[in-house]
Amino acid sequence: MPDLTVIIVNYNAGDELRRSLQSVATECAGLDWDAVVVDNASTDGSAACVPDFMPRVTLTQNTVNVGFGRAVNQAIAASHAPLLLVINPDCQLRPGALSALRAVLDAEPSCAVAGPRILDPDGGVQGSARGDPDMLTGIFGRTGGFRALLPSTSAARRNVVVEEALASGASSVTVDWVSGACMLMRAAALRAVGGFDEQYFLYWEDADVCRRLRQRGYHIRYVPVGVAVHAVGRSSRTARAASVRAFHASAYRYYATHVAPGAFNPRRILARALLSTRCWLKLRTSNPER
Repeated sequence: MPDLTVIIVNYNAGDELRRSLQSVATECAGLDWDAVVVDNASTDGSAACVPDFMPRVTLTQNTVNVGFGRAVNQAIAASHAPLLLVINPDCQLRPGALSALRAVLDAEPSCAVAGPRILDPDGGVQGSARGDPDMLTGIFGRTGGFRALLPSTSAARRNVVVEEALASGASSVTVDWVSGACMLMRAAALRAVGGFDEQYFLYWEDADVCRRLRQRGYHIRYVPVGVAVHAVGRSSRTARAASVRAFHASAYRYYATHVAPGAFNPRRILARALLSTRCWLKLRTSNPER
């Protein structure tokens, strides 16, 4: 039984998938590991690189795009490793990232998920450690306009906690959730909460699973000494309108589930109206990335 299974959900990631797999293979050298690439009916031939990494890496090919969460759960069902590294096909590990994440899980038995500091290709910090989403996340979140204008406000600092974590000099800090672009997870903990919620087709499933893990008594840690580089949105650019709609549908599901439970909660009406308006605007302007 391997110590680690790497899970990559691929959808039209182009050459990024090969680079991601190469970074994983380099980081895992000397470890007992395997990997599963779940291809969600890509049309660009990107999954053709997987045989170059066999026998460590296997390929599962779906005939339709089943979404991120369901694809991850497919790979989890096939894995017997105690640790799972879920990483996007457009994300690459920097040297030492995996060992830094493993060290935190080894030292913190109640930590279910460890996430690295994630950088843009130009070196900017993406803001991958966050506070639980709420009504203000849309304007004070990672790409919210008010966060850039008022970065010192409590709402801005609560929604994106990366800067404080870096300033503290700590090797790791407890956060509400970390980006699913790269997260090392305990398989037993993930199975205990039923895996990823497959009702999230794309986006916000990472915030949801981290919240459900915390509800079971686990905690989440951000590990800034470990670094990954994420070329955001490589797959979503090939189906931009669908990605925008999925982002806002998932945001509403998260809000209705965790922030405003109850079918007749009046806050849901406001949330749906705001998210519908934001979706309409995004479809006509910028990309959907958080």
